Amino acid sequence: MSLAAEAFVSQIAAAEPWPENATLYQPLKEDQILLSDSASSLAVQTFLRMCGLPVQVSCRANAEYMSPSGKVPFIHVGNQVVSELGPIVQFTKAKGHSLSDGLDDVQRAEMKAYMELVNNMLLTAELYIQWCDDFTATEISRPRYSSPYSWPLNHILAYQKQWEIRRKMTAIGWSGKNLEQVYEDVSQCCQALSQRLGTQPYFFNKQPTELDALVFGHLFTILTTQLTSDELAEKVKSYTNLLSFCHRIEQTYFKEHDREGQSVSSRHSKSSLP
Repeated sequence: MSLAAEAFVSQIAAAEPWPENATLYQPLKEDQILLSDSASSLAVQTFLRMCGLPVQVSCRANAEYMSPSGKVPFIHVGNQVVSELGPIVQFTKAKGHSLSDGLDDVQRAEMKAYMELVNNMLLTAELYIQWCDDFTATEISRPRYSSPYSWPLNHILAYQKQWEIRRKMTAIGWSGKNLEQVYEDVSQCCQALSQRLGTQPYFFNKQPTELDALVFGHLFTILTTQLTSDELAEKVKSYTNLLSFCHRIEQTYFKEHDREGQSVSSRHSKSSLP
């Protein structure tokens, strides 16, 4: 398909209303999904709820391999498949749904800078803990990641993923860090977020943006996921306004979620926020 034809198809897709059967795909919730993917999936779900856009969540063992980018989550909307929060934000904006239209250029640049901070610090720390801490990798990450598959494929895929992440950590200069240094990075990131939030309900006062969805996805998941140590969650708990922020978004956007007992809190190993 030519670039012009692709652009035409995109314009047609943008003109179509948001369907009721839009679907978000992620790894298996109970046995497979890891902290980083769970956080990313929750961030996208939160963003779509903030936009008032319905989406069904489908858990698939091969979600990572179904994704056009090889990353989860991804959404299937009409005949379009879009993965990761950034492209999904742009996709919904093309359909006329945006959380940040009310920001001026300076605020929008600031929002993007804080989103980069979250991705560069919190997401990277989650990946490091999952795959570069030997104890966590042995006890949690490799068994969960490979759980849908039988031997020897389960071992092959888990070690392949671990090698991929460790290679990434080397490329960005994180391979020489120890756990304490990573926890300190997380603490500094939380301090910056806490100072920016202050006493406001959201990062840009009274209305949420995609930054709020991203921060909530990561902080809530860190607070409610059982790891081999509570140290990561303890770093977040040091900032009371971030805890209140998480409570606020959970109450506002997930209060009526899954009435049969699968609340947003019970998605994870820990039952609720502290």
